[in-house]
Amino acid sequence: MPRVTVDINPGQRPDQDPSLAVRNNGGVPPSADPAPAGRREALLVLSFGGPEGHDDVMPFLENVTRGRGIPPERLEEVAEHYHHFDGVSPINDQNKALIAAVEADLAAAGVELPVYWGNRNWAPYVEDTWQQLADDGIEHVYVLATSAYASYSGCRQYHEDIARARIAVSSPTRPGGPTAEKLPHYFDAAGFVQANADALAAAIASLPEEVRGTARLVATAHSIPDTMAAVAGPEGHAYEAELMTAARLVVDAAAPGRSVDLVWQSRSGPPSVPWLEPDVNDHLRALAAAGEQAVVLFPVGFVSDHLEVIWDLDNEAKGTAEALGLAFARAATAGTHPAFVRSLVELLRERRAGGEPRLGTNCPASCCFVARSARPAS
Repeated sequence: MPRVTVDINPGQRPDQDPSLAVRNNGGVPPSADPAPAGRREALLVLSFGGPEGHDDVMPFLENVTRGRGIPPERLEEVAEHYHHFDGVSPINDQNKALIAAVEADLAAAGVELPVYWGNRNWAPYVEDTWQQLADDGIEHVYVLATSAYASYSGCRQYHEDIARARIAVSSPTRPGGPTAEKLPHYFDAAGFVQANADALAAAIASLPEEVRGTARLVATAHSIPDTMAAVAGPEGHAYEAELMTAARLVVDAAAPGRSVDLVWQSRSGPPSVPWLEPDVNDHLRALAAAGEQAVVLFPVGFVSDHLEVIWDLDNEAKGTAEALGLAFARAATAGTHPAFVRSLVELLRERRAGGEPRLGTNCPASCCFVARSARPAS
């Protein structure tokens, strides 16, 4: 099921105004005013996508990496990770569970708003979902991306996904179908922090009592190319900064006074291209060499326990720690933790009520813009 490729920047450079945020909102900046009364609105949970069986794996990975120069042997290596789980990515069921939790929270709050689901790299493709939104008469869409942070892959590419979908359903009478705005970054949302803090506290408690108080607390996130990190956010390096802020908030809530390390996982680019370091496995080796006895990993860079978390941490990192003699625990991601779900619903309600759009909703045209060859793969 190959993804359709269209030019989302006809007649202009991708990093020049009008920004994607403005274009997706019908040519005007996202508003600071409350949503117009009577406007037919919806929430779209927009995610990465994942295969549903062995036959899907390579076509899915080709969608993810198209045009990025990823070596074939790296694709085969990643494909084996999926085949280990019968070719099925857990991210799809996790997204369904998150959508059900958000729907329940909206209903409990008395908010009547339909929730849709679309993906970048596999069915349900965002283009198909956007057509359904248009067919259902939706006029405006709030987009909840399953990424809490700035970066090309974590924010800008979701704006691109929306732009591509709007082009796919465009008609002379209704160019682009519904207008859209992406919800802002939520790395520091109280519920996201609480969900991760609860998981970190539980992971610490799972260690042998004699090492709980001294275990190193290590936050992990998806590594990205240095060139991508340098342009993340309006002033650059927002990806690392937001992650460090989130990691610090989580540790302060779960284990006040403890230090925290931020490391990287899931690198997939050519060896010649510098990516953020240190890799989590290299960091574990350094900790063991320094005499540390225990480590707790908490994947604050992810919102659910999808395949990269399960494989890279529960398999590879855990194996590294065991070989080094380090006591090891891995905290869960936010998932469908009630506090996290409440924070997402509150984020939506804040946007509908008005207020100055924050980063992630109204991003400058050049924000997170990098050459296509620098995109990471998963």
